[in-house]
Amino acid sequence: MQAQKLPVPDKAHHSREPNPGVSELQALTPQLAVAELDIVVLDSLEPLEEVWRELDRDNLNSLHQGYDWCLSWTKAFQHQLSIVWGRLGEETAFILPVEITRFHGFRTARFIGADHSNINTGLFTERFIELAKNLKPPKLAKLLRCALDGRADLLLLQNIPLEWRGRRNPLALLPMVQNQNHAYHLPLLAGMESTLQQVNAKGRRKKFRAQLRRLEALGGFDYVSTGTSEEQHRLLDRFFEQKSERFDALGLPDVFEDSQTKAFLHGALDIRDPDGQTVGLEMHVIRLKGEYDGHIAALAGISRKGDHIICQFSAIDESLAAETSPGEFLFWQMIVGQHGKGVGLFDFGLGDQRYKRSWAPVETAHYDVVLPLSLRGRVGGLVHRAITRVKAFIKSRQKIYYLAQRIHRVIGV
Repeated sequence: MQAQKLPVPDKAHHSREPNPGVSELQALTPQLAVAELDIVVLDSLEPLEEVWRELDRDNLNSLHQGYDWCLSWTKAFQHQLSIVWGRLGEETAFILPVEITRFHGFRTARFIGADHSNINTGLFTERFIELAKNLKPPKLAKLLRCALDGRADLLLLQNIPLEWRGRRNPLALLPMVQNQNHAYHLPLLAGMESTLQQVNAKGRRKKFRAQLRRLEALGGFDYVSTGTSEEQHRLLDRFFEQKSERFDALGLPDVFEDSQTKAFLHGALDIRDPDGQTVGLEMHVIRLKGEYDGHIAALAGISRKGDHIICQFSAIDESLAAETSPGEFLFWQMIVGQHGKGVGLFDFGLGDQRYKRSWAPVETAHYDVVLPLSLRGRVGGLVHRAITRVKAFIKSRQKIYYLAQRIHRVIGV
């Protein structure tokens, strides 16, 4: 569900350079019928780099399908790639960056880096988005099946909002199932006070003052949100250590444990553009002073695409100052710090957690494209739909969900 509409960025944030409107674009280029849509599949990113980076300029195309983000992932993991390139005559219509991996035991085409993506949109031109309104759903599915024939059994594109900030996603034409996880967003208004009015402002301010007093009693703190590249990489390594300790304490598997994931995220730290509108990853921390000088109580990694901030991950150290709720305190600092920087939306990412609900007045459902590409893929599609619906059923019932979490922690699976 969506509690309220997401703010739509103005044109200056929607694209870094003025783009002609749909009617102007059609006047400048030959009118191409949707019937001319053609799809080819490439085995590498590099041949499409120029046109890919042009699509990256549209801030409503997700960071997670951006060229540099995908390049960092592919350098780390070296999975087989199948870059889906849609064309209308000589024009690019879209790019879907997918890789072929085993998922639920089936050979599956998924978005590059799908396990570490909070929002996926694919990369579409504004022209194709308009033309897709007249495209019959079976046509797109048939073209994708033909293009990916023999490469995979199942096309599974996960965590897609059907509508993102006023734009309908053409992937909604394909067979879908609602993902078990929703995303949680806080629109940033003119100032912190007006932003807080969307949530429990009085309670939020009271909690912040209590946390501040406790931290000052411990000797104070530094909120670190900038630093040299070397410092940022050190903080990311500290996050890996802290998160590993946290997962171990909960009896959960460490999703950041493998060297490839660490290499990918270190690569994301180096994704920057000169105007600051795209930031692959940036570390923010609460570091204690006084008696506990240098102790890092909380860390988070955030990304930026246009006016959209995404919290990719966070961690706390409960061995010291746990009573100050350092994680919540860090979110306050990060949110305050984004005001006045052209940011319109703070995204807490996927997954239902109490702190997200307390901060975020907007809840957005995500969906998975489930398109079988073979007879075996039909079985894989049924398996994914069944697993997703069971997870959604459990998560929609709090008592069952909390029981499942406790069992998960005890048995470690």
